[in-house]
Amino acid sequence: MSADPVVPDIKVKKLFRKTVFGVFMLFGAIGLSTSILNVYTVDTHLSEEYISNSKGIAKTIADASVDILLNRDLAALQSLIDQFLEIQGIRYIYIANETGEFIAHTFVPGIPEEILEGDPLSTETVERSLPGLGDFVEVGSPILAGVAGTVRVGMDRGLIALKIQRAIGQQMWLFVVVGAVGVFAAIWLVNLAAKPMARLMAFAVSLARDDEPANAELLDRDDEVGQLARLFRHFANQRSSGDP
Repeated sequence: MSADPVVPDIKVKKLFRKTVFGVFMLFGAIGLSTSILNVYTVDTHLSEEYISNSKGIAKTIADASVDILLNRDLAALQSLIDQFLEIQGIRYIYIANETGEFIAHTFVPGIPEEILEGDPLSTETVERSLPGLGDFVEVGSPILAGVAGTVRVGMDRGLIALKIQRAIGQQMWLFVVVGAVGVFAAIWLVNLAAKPMARLMAFAVSLARDDEPANAELLDRDDEVGQLARLFRHFANQRSSGDP
């Protein structure tokens, strides 16, 4: 007598809303944790690669500077370090002699205060933030074991951040597609499970009204829905026969 209820494909029954919400939270947690792990991994690997490359460049300049320093040809030294600025990621280079005096650099118009206040003879790897220029990873290499001075090379961390954004962006597009498909699949599966419950409700309502049972085929099911349908019919029959 009553028609089967229509369950929309997207609307979720109240009974299963917590389940769908849990699926949303699960996908969100997976996406967040995956993004954090990917950012950390890519940042670590790229930083290590840039530092290693910077040290190699600094050593190359230090080795090539020996003869130039012996000849006191500062113009040739400046020309040498200017050529290395064409390498992607290198933002500045400076050379200090054994007394800490800056004898060549690529800063325009002058050396920033942060670097002037530092130790130009140090070969330790440091991170610098220079106002107006950005954030850098700076490495050093001694010239003749430090007897003739030190070469310092600054690599732009902004380039690392850009590469991280590109790598994570590509992965996030994939995750968004997979997540969207997974969420819609979860909603479809939940609604698939909700349809028998909606039919069971219509069956129980028809029994309560003493109408011809709707969805009577539920009695033939061998699952929980079938068991409940048979139980409802049993109680309805008891009520009809006047049994207590």
